[in-house]
Amino acid sequence: MTYKSKFGFGCMRLPLTDEDDKTSINQKLFNEMVDKYMGNGSNYFDTSYAYHDGTSETAIKKAVVERYPRESFQICDKIPTWALKSEQDNEKFVNEMLERLGIEYFDVLFIHNINTPWLKLAEKYNSFEFIKQMKEKGIARKIGFSFHDHADLLEKVLDKYGEYLDVVQIELNYLDWEDPAIESHKCYDLCVKHGLDVYVMEPLKGGVIVNSPDAIKEEFHKFNPTKSIASFAIRFCASLEHVKMVLCGMNKMDDLIDNCNTFENFEVLREDENEFLEKIALKHQETLAVPCSECLYCKDACPKEIPISDYFTLYNYSKNQPQSNIYRLYFDKLSHEDIAADECTYCGTCLDYCTQQIDIPAELEKVCEHFQKGFTPYTD
Repeated sequence: MTYKSKFGFGCMRLPLTDEDDKTSINQKLFNEMVDKYMGNGSNYFDTSYAYHDGTSETAIKKAVVERYPRESFQICDKIPTWALKSEQDNEKFVNEMLERLGIEYFDVLFIHNINTPWLKLAEKYNSFEFIKQMKEKGIARKIGFSFHDHADLLEKVLDKYGEYLDVVQIELNYLDWEDPAIESHKCYDLCVKHGLDVYVMEPLKGGVIVNSPDAIKEEFHKFNPTKSIASFAIRFCASLEHVKMVLCGMNKMDDLIDNCNTFENFEVLREDENEFLEKIALKHQETLAVPCSECLYCKDACPKEIPISDYFTLYNYSKNQPQSNIYRLYFDKLSHEDIAADECTYCGTCLDYCTQQIDIPAELEKVCEHFQKGFTPYTD
């Protein structure tokens, strides 16, 4: 395997024509990005039944399936575990996914987001047995699951099902490598122990790594002014022996070009670079108020539909850039009828769905206190 073949196109955050409408995928730009990506020699597209409210799959059909020979690309799709109501739903969703994509088989088929609550659903409705059957029937060439939880749960799942699986997709980046809340290193080692390939999601931790405080950006520039922050993060993941795919979510052509350059001229991470990233990870821990990766699972689970990650993003930015006018953006959200952060009822529903193991109600309370204390909105 070449390093270029480890470059996966993550289709969870595609370019939009309207930032407030996640179904408004900019098809023209996406097509251009696909052409650049495929022309660079990479060909793996990762999607899900749920991404962009289902329009990620149809966008891939238009950009890839209808424009390239089937043997020239690979597609991974995921069964929406949380939406299962019966055992028959596994087949229902798979058939709909195949139809949306316009394909007859998946190169990789996953059970989406195995964690404590959704593992119960996957087992109740026999999803693991179902994907095994899909491989036996040739509808999926490889099978596995994406995982968002602690290493002890992963170990239980792999001990039970790992014998017939091919891949586990885990969150892995240099910030989470030794973080006890995520346990990327332990999860990676468990996959290796069971002889399974590791596919990496969130190599940039939902943008947290590239949207660093200025002080950290300056550290990178001093260390190596010719390489982007993203390239260091991607090389950290792709340099690991058992990592076979690194998913990069890209909604700008410049980001795609930067990633193409990283894989085209790949350099295995040196020891001094690894030590540098260890130092940076410690500095991030000191500066990041809330380690949110903006996966949005909490918002989908929240009975009030509070835009939790939006508030955490504003909070992090405000803490790192205290002189900014970010306070105005917080109150602008409220004036545009977004559900306020203080609408949280402390029901705790979100806690089981947070991929970062954040105490969301407690952090939302801090968000409210921070913005109410720091700024009084203008009145007419």
